[in-house]
Amino acid sequence: MPPKSKVDLYAAIRPDARVGMSNRALQRRYGVGFRTVRAAMESVWPEPRQQPPPRKARVDAFKSAIDHMLRADLDAPRKRRHTVKRIFDRLLDEHGAVEVTYPMVRAYVAVRRPQIRIEAGRRPLNAFIPQTHMPGAGSRGRLRRRDDPSGRRAGQGLPVLDAPVVLRQGGVPRIFASCGQEAFFEGHVHSLSVLGGVPCGKVRYDNLRAAVARVLGLSRAWVENERWTAFRSHYGIESMYCRPGLEGAHEKGGEEGQIGWFRRNHLVRVPSLNLPVEALD
Repeated sequence: MPPKSKVDLYAAIRPDARVGMSNRALQRRYGVGFRTVRAAMESVWPEPRQQPPPRKARVDAFKSAIDHMLRADLDAPRKRRHTVKRIFDRLLDEHGAVEVTYPMVRAYVAVRRPQIRIEAGRRPLNAFIPQTHMPGAGSRGRLRRRDDPSGRRAGQGLPVLDAPVVLRQGGVPRIFASCGQEAFFEGHVHSLSVLGGVPCGKVRYDNLRAAVARVLGLSRAWVENERWTAFRSHYGIESMYCRPGLEGAHEKGGEEGQIGWFRRNHLVRVPSLNLPVEALD
């Protein structure tokens, strides 16, 4: 079977060359040229393929006009901004762009509109900062309700509340039979007791209802629950919240991994919990 890639080809050529096979024999065996054999002997990693220069597109001559329309939208009310269809119509009427198609304009606007907002300071640049933390710093809190049979009483599934506090050096998981705010507070008291103090720096939370009363758009603006504000103020907890939706999915992977580890190691097989009847009310 021939090698699957150029890296595999190089890896196959080099051992044969070490045992004394000539360059010409290697060419015949692998069906390659002199330069390929020489490149395989010089480096285990093939040189990247040279990309051809980008071809000129028919929309290039009208990019400045499109940019001008998009910049005019920065100060326009939302309902008076250019749609892609309106930009395309204006190019036809005002600039005679008969050779430009609608998909060309749509593809360019999709890329250029957010760039113009960033250039004008109307939108933050998407970036990240690598995080390193000492033990106990950079902690995360999470409550999640799971209506599944991970906890059972008399053969009946319970709404189980995972309340882990995840640290860079470990976590403090606990399970409650209630999803109320009282369980959220109790989980904090238990975690702080186990840790022996309050984590330094900010504690990261998901946008759970027990802590956040309302999220203001897809940003880091929120209205906290007043009882939670008083609670964390009492203990001196400095909180921050993950961005909602897919934009913040990468910010809360640690606690998801800790919950999965706890479930696989402590809830398999499914335990039977002898809870009092009032715990289910």
